[in-house]
Order: sequence, then C-alpha cells, then structure tokens
Amino acid sequence: MIKTKNAKQLVACQQCDALYDTPILKQGQSAKCTRCGSILAERKVDSIERSFYWSLAGIMLSAPAILLPLMGVTLVGQYHHASLLDCILALIDRGFFMIATLVFLFTLAVPVVRLLGAFYITYSFKFNRLKPSLLHFFRAFHYLDNWAMLNVFMLGIVVSMYKLLDDTELSINMGLLAFILWLICSTMASSTLDQDYIWQELENEFVD
Repeated sequence: MIKTKNAKQLVACQQCDALYDTPILKQGQSAKCTRCGSILAERKVDSIERSFYWSLAGIMLSAPAILLPLMGVTLVGQYHHASLLDCILALIDRGFFMIATLVFLFTLAVPVVRLLGAFYITYSFKFNRLKPSLLHFFRAFHYLDNWAMLNVFMLGIVVSMYKLLDDTELSINMGLLAFILWLICSTMASSTLDQDYIWQELENEFVD
C-alpha cells in the first residue's frame, strides 16, 4: 500500500504493478485488477477469529508433533522409532550439523514462532490489546511466511515411507497424525489471516 502526499492511499497490483485507489471492501469481497485480472485486494471472512483458533490449535499440537514418534520401522526383528526431535539429534550425532540446523530452523523453530506470532496478533485484535509495538512485530512476522517448510518435511516423510515399504515393516505412530494436524493448523492459521486488513488497521491506529 502506498500513501501519496495528500494522504491518498494507493494499492499496487502484485502481478503487473498497476496502481489503484485502495478499495473499500466488506468481508468476503475482493477487487480484481482491470489490467491483468489478478486479485488486487480481498477481505477474508472472520479472519481474526478463524486465525486465532487455528493458531491456538497449532500451538497445542506443537509438543506432540515434535516429541511423539512419527513412525516405527521393524528390521531384522528389531523395532526402531523416531520423532522430529530424534531426527534432529540423530543428524547432530552423525556430524551433519548444517543439515540439523536447517531442519531445526525450518521445521521446528520457524513454524512454532509463526504460530505464536499469529496467536499474539489475533489475540491483540480479538481482545482490543493493540499497542504501537504490534506494528513493528507484524512487519517482522510478515517475513516468516516464506521460511516455514513443514510441507517439505512431510514430503520427505512420504518419500521415505515409500522407499522403505519393500524392505521393512512400517508402523504409523501418533506423532505422524499430530504432525499432519500441526501442518494443517499452521497452514490454515496463515491462510485465514487477513494481512491487508491488519496492515490497514495498525497504520490507521499508529501511523500519522
């Protein structure tokens, strides 16, 4: 969003960079670019409520998703299982410090911080606890969207299971179910959060 000298607000199309006056939308409405047809702006329905409860559910699922065993492998009569945390510790134990750091950051630290951030932001709006510091916090939170890679780790689990099916006996543990639900909650908490609305409200409240 761009403010001109006469305080008129403009919005730029993310596809073709065309400039428009910022549309005034109600919940559920969207505006399209007349040049390329892409979505210019939209208001999501019950954004604060939905994102609040999705992020709360994700926070509650974080511990079981991280600590419970994802799956078990039976090979030569011996059974082994591992959680997400066990995978990181195993990488460290084998000397793959860089890979362990990346897995920790992108599949554990960033998703948890994103959920906590979404919860804090929506909690502040839901219970009218807005502070000037929330504007700076939301600017930092905005950059985390591209760094959470739970879906990539989930894809790695699926590929691993496919490759192990012929040689071992696999068992699905509760940790994998918790991880899938955690992935869903993290995705929904982000997708239901109306960032344009939050930017607008914070700027109207705290930016002169």
